[in-house]
Formats: sequence, structure tokens, C-alpha cells
Amino acid sequence: MNAPLSHYFIYTGHNSYLTGNQLSSPCSEVPIIKALRRGVRVIELDLWPNSSKDNVHVLHGRTLTTPVDLLRCLRSIKENAFVASPYPVIITLEDHLTPDLQDKVAQMVHETFGDMLFCPKFGKLKELPTPESLKHRILISTKPPKEYLEAEEDKRTKSQRAKDTLNDDDDDVWGAEPSRATSIRFQSVKYESDGSDNDHDNEDLEDHLKETDTCPTYKNLIAIHAGKPKGGLEEALKVERDKVRRLSLAEQALEKAAEHHQQDIVKFTQKNILRIYPKGTRFTSSNYKPLVGWLHGAQMVAFNMQGYGRALWLMHGMFRANGGCGYVKKPDFLMTNGPNNEVFNLKAELPVKLILKVKIYMGDGWHLDFKKTHFDAYSPPDFYTRVGISGAPADEIMRKTQKIEDDWTPVWNEEFTFPLTLPEIALLRIEVHEYDMSEKDDFGGQTCLPVSELRPGIRAVPLCNRKGDPYTSARLLIRFEFVSNLS
Repeated sequence: MNAPLSHYFIYTGHNSYLTGNQLSSPCSEVPIIKALRRGVRVIELDLWPNSSKDNVHVLHGRTLTTPVDLLRCLRSIKENAFVASPYPVIITLEDHLTPDLQDKVAQMVHETFGDMLFCPKFGKLKELPTPESLKHRILISTKPPKEYLEAEEDKRTKSQRAKDTLNDDDDDVWGAEPSRATSIRFQSVKYESDGSDNDHDNEDLEDHLKETDTCPTYKNLIAIHAGKPKGGLEEALKVERDKVRRLSLAEQALEKAAEHHQQDIVKFTQKNILRIYPKGTRFTSSNYKPLVGWLHGAQMVAFNMQGYGRALWLMHGMFRANGGCGYVKKPDFLMTNGPNNEVFNLKAELPVKLILKVKIYMGDGWHLDFKKTHFDAYSPPDFYTRVGISGAPADEIMRKTQKIEDDWTPVWNEEFTFPLTLPEIALLRIEVHEYDMSEKDDFGGQTCLPVSELRPGIRAVPLCNRKGDPYTSARLLIRFEFVSNLS
């Protein structure tokens, strides 16, 4: 834990205050508490003025979500930050506040966290600190405060505004900033258009934005500065020798950027922080495939922790590694450079490094966790197991056992072989289903395990429900075997 923060994948939440969907669910400190107790290390708060403009609310802006008071969120973070892990908690702020309210936030943060707060002594950091040096510390990450010059923005013609609107490919209009900032945002380069992070503000208009010292206390809170330089993607991904920062991209923006700038992204993440967040059309709080971000070195792959599904199971699986502390060291292939300063190329053909053999012997415990009629009203269940790999594109595969009919304690005795080109980042996916002839197969449990954490031998592997919480009794008996393919 003694490398800079940029050397780690960090367990990251998105809109951490939402209890359900992105459009109308209540905001609360409860999902923040649950996330921290699961080991999440990055909490996102969206800050907005209340109706009387004299206090700060946390909510998903321009939606029907009901707000929660900022102070309640901050106190919940303080009380639960280090229950699951002693390593630092980073609070990313999406700030829609006036300077006087920013001052109020600064006061709240100082009074709530006190000495727990990490503030750089000499302004911007030249290199990120280590998780070890930041134990039991809270870090703030946001853009430095700016004063929007409305007079400058008003000079833009109607035709310019119309053109900007036509050029916009934002999927997240319902989450946009208030009207005047929205028109500025419309001129953002396409790869940053998504209303879920403050980094989408158009830095090309920085000439019309005047940096202000009206709230230096708020500015001095910021440990990890967010934002991007002027210009396009290439400029945004430039690595600066004496400065570190955080850049945010929407999931689809990363995929587009990776087509032509994959190695630039990897180089950027060797020193700086890259945050990936869900596209705006994920109204139901669903998630995307996290491996895309991880394979490019993105430290903060931000997820809706209040949802569930296979993507979230992968997230849970990744952060079972390293003792579940919320920080997982990035594989060496993402951090090392070749003789000509070249970095990992995801598009290159890679040799098989390791062969993983997984033998599924049997399963047991469902009769203790479920009613006799849960799977079938008239007979015992017909279980089968799906087992596969998520990781590098060449490694991804899903296999399944035969179904065992009418048996609460199925015995399969089937072995599967998985050749792996990047075992360091591979995740073993396991799901149990109950076969149903007339309807959709019933769910019987799942788990996801980092291949790097598996140990050879016969293991009893506990299963979890759809939300990732472990069942009391249901588990599989599995043997793991590794065969090195390196000469």
C-alpha cells in the first residue's frame, strides 16, 4: 500500500446518495452508509442550493429526486468511513453552488472532519500520496471554484446556441446544470458530455471564466483537483511533470476515446486519476462493464451501488481482492513502460500466460436457505452451474454444467479449462440456476472471485444473492488448479 494512489483500482460509487433510480428515488445518507460498510472508498455528492438559497442539499439535479441535507451525509461519512477499511475515503463533489454556499460547505467539511481531512500544504499535488500514508484520512476531489461571468455568456448569439445544441450528443440532459451553465456545457467536446460530473464544464470557455478567491477556504479543501486543460482529448490526456489531477469520462466516451488513444489513456493513468461514470440513460441505476475501464488503467470506475446485476457482481468480485480494503494494486502490465516508452496495448495479440482448471464437484445448503417450494412446487430443484471468465477480451468465456434433476444436493463432477492471457486482471464468474422448462430459469446464487486471489486445492465457495449479500448456507465444492504456460 506504499505506491501513489494512481497505482490502485479504487472502489468507487456513483451518485452515492440515491436509494433507487436516477430520476425519482429519494436521496438519503443510508446508501452512503451501506456503501462505506461494504468497503467503497469513493463517495460522490452532488451539491445544490436549497429553495431559499441559504443551505446546501444533496440531490440529482433537475430530476424528481428528493434531497437530503449535506450535513447528514458528511456526518454519516465520518461515522462509517473506516468501519470496513482504514484506507482513505475520497469524496468527489459535483458543485453547483454560489461562492457564499461554497464557504458554507468549507465550514461544514472542516467542522465535521477536522484533523481527518487531508489538505495539501503547498496547493496542488505534484504526486499523489500513498494509501498507507493516508490511513484514516478524508480527501476532497472537485474542480476549483470558478466565477461564471454571465455578461460574457450573454454575448453569445442565438445562432451560436442553436449550433451548440445541434452538436450536442449528451445522453443526460435531465441531469444538466441550470440554464446558463447548460448553454456553456453544450459547447463541451463530445467525449465529456454527460451531466453526472462537474468535469463536463467547457474548459474552452475558460477565457470567459475568472478564477476567484472569494472562497479560498473552499479551494484549499481540494486534495485532488478535477478538470481538464483547454483543447480536445489529446490535450486532456497529457501528463504534466509537476501536477496530478482527476479526469472524468462517461462510459461511452471512454469507449470512443479508446479507439484512437488507448495508449495515451494508459500513460495518463500511470500518474493521474481517471474516473469513468455511467451514461445518463441508465435511469434504472444499472451499470456498465467495469473491465473496459480497468483494462485502460482507470482507477475510479464509478458504479451505482444501490442497484444489482452482473456488472455489479464483477465490481464486488474485484474488490474482494487485497483483503477487501477498497484498494487493489493495478497489474504491472498497466504500470510499466517498454524501452521506447511504449505502454500496454490492449489490441495486441497476447500469449496464454496461465491455464486455470476449475472442477465443480457439488453444491449444498439451498434446502436451508429456501423453502421447499421456492424453486418448484412439486419436486426438488434441477440445478446447473455456469462458470466463466471476465477479463481481457481474449479470455472471456462462459461454460455450464449439465443440470442435475430433482436434487437439493446436486453432484456434477465436471471440470472446465480456461486459458488466460491476462490472469492478473481476470475474474472467475460462478452462477447457479434452477432449470425451468416453461419459464425463465430461477436464480440459485452467484459469486465472483479474482483469479489472482484463488489458491490451488479444494475449496468450499459461499454463494451470494442478487444484491451480493452472502447466503447463510448455499455453497459449492470446487477444486482450483493452475498450470503455467510460460516457458
